[in-house]
Amino acid sequence: MADDAGEGGVRVQRGVDYGLGKLADVYWPPINAPAPLALLWHGIGVDERDVLEPLATAVSTLGIAVVVPDWESEAADGGRAHLLASVEFTRALARERPAELATGRDGGFVLAGWSRGGKMAASLALNPATAGGWRPSAVVCLASGFSKGPAMSPIGVGPFADLTGAAGAAGAAGAAGAAAKAEPVPFRLVHGTRDTVVNIQRSRDFAAAAASRGWPVGLTETDTDHAGIVMTEYDESTRRCRPTTAPPAIAAGLLSAAAIAQAAAATIADAAVGQ
Repeated sequence: MADDAGEGGVRVQRGVDYGLGKLADVYWPPINAPAPLALLWHGIGVDERDVLEPLATAVSTLGIAVVVPDWESEAADGGRAHLLASVEFTRALARERPAELATGRDGGFVLAGWSRGGKMAASLALNPATAGGWRPSAVVCLASGFSKGPAMSPIGVGPFADLTGAAGAAGAAGAAGAAAKAEPVPFRLVHGTRDTVVNIQRSRDFAAAAASRGWPVGLTETDTDHAGIVMTEYDESTRRCRPTTAPPAIAAGLLSAAAIAQAAAATIADAAVGQ
């Protein structure tokens, strides 16, 4: 584990063991007050927390502490255990460091994710029993899909089905029940209009379904592709995303960062009002 000085005064605590043999990076903002908190999940693949460094840095420069864990969507359970362990780690971090971290009501913080990570974030919000009743204060989904079936959904049936009860005969009742019992939390979606990996219509459909059921939701569309939404580009030689300085990706990434930061700041503001 090591601390690095990042861009814009951000301090990065790298390689923190959060459990199950997995590591996380924690980005600490350059502010002298308790910072709002966000947990940010990468997409499909194995241990790609480094891919989200440009985005996490951008979020942290806006005054937000960000936890970015490794996880494995290819694990036998689809990554469920890793994701839930990262939630418990982040909750514990907030409890242990109240002088540096501020959370919302009932210890809530923003849960954000890119691609598959965003889908899992949405699933957790719609299935609060998965994390022992804990719920994020808000969810931010970046270039995420919401409609694939149970084999792709280690949490719930799938966000769209969980929300609408459209899980089919075997799962509809349970999915509809989970969504009905889940108190709505705000959703922020950001998606690129040139995304050929996850079509933007997935976000449009989910946003419409959420709004029709009383869940606060906003969708920002931007001129970029799947990788650009997190300030990266896909490298065919390594089959991983890498940082880029392409203007559309930078512009899109800043929109993603702003969505996370605004959701996190609103969490603290709401908690203050409720006191």
